[in-house]
Amino acid sequence: MSIKILHIDSNNPILWNQLEEAGFENHADFKSSKEEIEAKIQDYNGIVIRSRFKIDKTFLDAATKLQFIARVGAGLESIDCECASSKGIHLIAAPEGNRNAVAEHSLGVILSLFNNLNQADAEVKAGHWNRESNRGHELDLKTIGIIGYGNMGKAFAKKLRGFDTKVICYDILDNVGDENAEQVTLDELREKTDVLSLHLPWTPETDKMVNSDFINAFKKSFWIINTSRGKNIVTADLVEAMKSKKILGAGLDVLEYEKLSFETLFQENNTPEALQYLMEAKNVLLTPHIAGWTFESHERLAQVIVDKIKAVYGKN
Repeated sequence: MSIKILHIDSNNPILWNQLEEAGFENHADFKSSKEEIEAKIQDYNGIVIRSRFKIDKTFLDAATKLQFIARVGAGLESIDCECASSKGIHLIAAPEGNRNAVAEHSLGVILSLFNNLNQADAEVKAGHWNRESNRGHELDLKTIGIIGYGNMGKAFAKKLRGFDTKVICYDILDNVGDENAEQVTLDELREKTDVLSLHLPWTPETDKMVNSDFINAFKKSFWIINTSRGKNIVTADLVEAMKSKKILGAGLDVLEYEKLSFETLFQENNTPEALQYLMEAKNVLLTPHIAGWTFESHERLAQVIVDKIKAVYGKN
């Protein structure tokens, strides 16, 4: 009996094509509402998603034949993982697929912030030749603190090997440090860090983790990079820390104001005051959740998902 898969988000064509070649039965529905898909999900053995809507208990209760959920991305926060696991539904993600893209983006953000590249570019294009006000900083001899040393954190630390930096990491798991980063306690990371880079999932433990208390516990003023999830940072607290110079600059690929789908930022008619500050600050670099969004990672993510589905369900 063929395994029927419903694709509810578009992805690189190799995912669809290779699953079809392997004998899976593909169906697509990129437009129906969650409720409309719930009405027919009982016909499917697997679903492939990105983040269009939350896969909650109501959805999972309707999915009586579901064997697996494959998310073409790194995180599974859009899925009620506990409920899915209780039903024996296999969860598949692809953090390997875009870890290199996230690592390169993180490095690019740091170098841009340190050297005022975006500000200098805008000024020259506006006819201003300001050298002294765009004097930069060098990454060498800085201590880079990474919180979250999984696929993304490890890939970023590897990119830093060409610099004369000290790289330290903190993770809730023991013994994850490697030749690229020394694992330390959170207290030690707060004592030594010059640049903080977040590579965390969004969980109840990390939600609003970076708040005023967290920031003020750092011994030195520091730069912060976030390519993980926007809701891990309290934006208003971040802004206050920037105003007091506790945070020297911020590179944010994600914002707490994003919708779950990550496709839209502005949920309200009025821009929040903290976001307005970030949009106007010269020492802030904002990007629209694209750290892992390269042409190469688009293909690689799809390939990882195909390979994992085939590995579990014996198709070749």
